[in-house]
Amino acid sequence: MSITVLNPNRRDLLAAGLAGAAVLALPRSSMGVGSLRVGSLKFGSLGWLLETVIAEGLDKSHGFKLDLVDMASTGAAKIGLLSGDSDVIVSDWPWAMRQRSEGEAVHFAPYSSALGAVMVAPDSPIKSVTDLEGKRLGIAGTALDKSWLLLRAYARKQTGRDLADEVSPVFGAAPLIAEQIRQGRVDAALNFWTFSARLQGSGYRELISMADILSGLGITPVPSLVGFIWDEKKTASKKQEISMFLSAIRAANAVLAKSDDAWARLKSRMRVKSDAEFDALKAYYRSGIPEEWTSAQTASAEKLFGLLVELGEKTVVGSNTRFDPALFHGA
Repeated sequence: MSITVLNPNRRDLLAAGLAGAAVLALPRSSMGVGSLRVGSLKFGSLGWLLETVIAEGLDKSHGFKLDLVDMASTGAAKIGLLSGDSDVIVSDWPWAMRQRSEGEAVHFAPYSSALGAVMVAPDSPIKSVTDLEGKRLGIAGTALDKSWLLLRAYARKQTGRDLADEVSPVFGAAPLIAEQIRQGRVDAALNFWTFSARLQGSGYRELISMADILSGLGITPVPSLVGFIWDEKKTASKKQEISMFLSAIRAANAVLAKSDDAWARLKSRMRVKSDAEFDALKAYYRSGIPEEWTSAQTASAEKLFGLLVELGEKTVVGSNTRFDPALFHGA
């Protein structure tokens, strides 16, 4: 099967170039006693949550001031954390585990349990993973993308064959992959949850979710992959602010879980094209509001870590990375 890699457009390249500088803009409000700098992509779902914190006054009521630091990309956010330009970012825990193994005193608290999915057109003849044989599959990321590796493992368990040999993979940035399936240039798309939700809002159908893939691989309960990450040493003077921040996040999620008015306030910044898309994003977000991290989730994370090491031959998590349950805050 042929492999296609989609190149980003000029705007994507410019954003990638800015990642070296880490911070696209200075904090929106000046630093002060009791403040916490949180790095966030301007148009990401984290922004919806942080805007709710501010709009509801939850930072003030919890005793700290939230300073938002606009980031150009996820890579920029990681650089911002490691350089000390941000106190907290959102990223995946396998990356955080690698940083911890390299000596960074990072911690992780779950942000969202929402995961991506394989999406197909509403009239697609594809009804199961086995039907992907001979089809063009769009994949957000590279050949070492975690979701792609896990989908391959799931398919191998179901059929005994490697999906990489059965499909024509098309790798690219998430927005490009979403556009490819809309234009009919790929038959199915494996993408992040926000893009999957937008497709669902446009009538596209979920073939299989990453949550179902993980469950099918025996990873239960399914642990949150994405969370808040901070460096304990760099934020040693802000332990109380970190605790207040996590409490404010829980309160904001409680608002978003029930209040349609809170979502109406966010609608303009969500850049939705229809009410159906808006409703799908809201439903996906609500389904992904995480519960407290438990020892059972730590055990699942360790099992998933071992699987990622096996599938990616340590390229994914780093050759010297060891699983450390102390990464997970409150476990």
